[in-house]
Amino acid sequence: MSNVTLPSAAAPRTFRSSFFRAMRNAPGPTFSALVILALALYAVIVPMFAVNPFELSGMSVLDAFTPPFWMADANPDFPLGADDQGRNLLTAMAYGLRTSIIVGMLSVLIGLVVGGTLGLVAGFVGGRIDALIMRFADVQLAYPALLLAMIIDGASRAVLGNERSAGTAITIVVVSIGIAFWVQYARTIRSSVMIERDQDYVSAARITGRSNIGIIFLHILPNVMAPVLVIATINLGIAIITEATLSFLGIGIPITSPSLGTLIRNGNNFLQSGEWWISIWPCLILVFFVVAVNVLGDHLRDIYNPRLRLRS
Repeated sequence: MSNVTLPSAAAPRTFRSSFFRAMRNAPGPTFSALVILALALYAVIVPMFAVNPFELSGMSVLDAFTPPFWMADANPDFPLGADDQGRNLLTAMAYGLRTSIIVGMLSVLIGLVVGGTLGLVAGFVGGRIDALIMRFADVQLAYPALLLAMIIDGASRAVLGNERSAGTAITIVVVSIGIAFWVQYARTIRSSVMIERDQDYVSAARITGRSNIGIIFLHILPNVMAPVLVIATINLGIAIITEATLSFLGIGIPITSPSLGTLIRNGNNFLQSGEWWISIWPCLILVFFVVAVNVLGDHLRDIYNPRLRLRS
């Protein structure tokens, strides 16, 4: 009896190779990627060599409202100026951007893990479990990320009181934003899994005795990750904007902790008195980073959109 060779599991689409190949002829997304890299390095490197300006040792009331370097009464030690507490804005924005990036990445990770797991189960199992998960998703869509974060923050204040630690407040923000994002991942992965589960390589894996868990995570998951990573890239910018909005409203990162939203909120109080730099610089950093992330995410969406690939 001749040996029968079973079809091997489909090789996962090489996200990294196709990404770099597509970026070669796209100057806009390439520039956006460089902006993201530069700002990320700024957020990582500056705090390694500078004192945290949100600590007492990093403040100096005598340097409060120091203007940027090109204006009169400027101080070379504060090239972008100082805020009302004498914080060096160049350093404070690095700390704030670092916090915003960490919050954004953790929020995206939570949404990806929760939504990805539920999407895999719904798409692979189907039936009542699929219907139940999708109904939860429909309910979730009725609550925007900002509203959901406010509800969770209010509930936490009712349970823990207003004397929450900074770490607890940041955790609540991360979980709130992450929970708001799971629906997109679940729907996307569910649709992809429903297509992949009927492929030959899945049937071959079943014949060889592979368990359902092994089929899901070793065979199907690698083949549905490309569109999910695109969504994660776009959601990173949305998460950072959401965190900044919550901090600006006073229900996100505590005012004693570094955040771009906190800096913008603080500077907003002095716009009318002429100290515009306290608010403008954090705004520009936030805009540059989020726009760069969105441009890169839109480009990746065009690359990994199956319909666009079929037309090309």
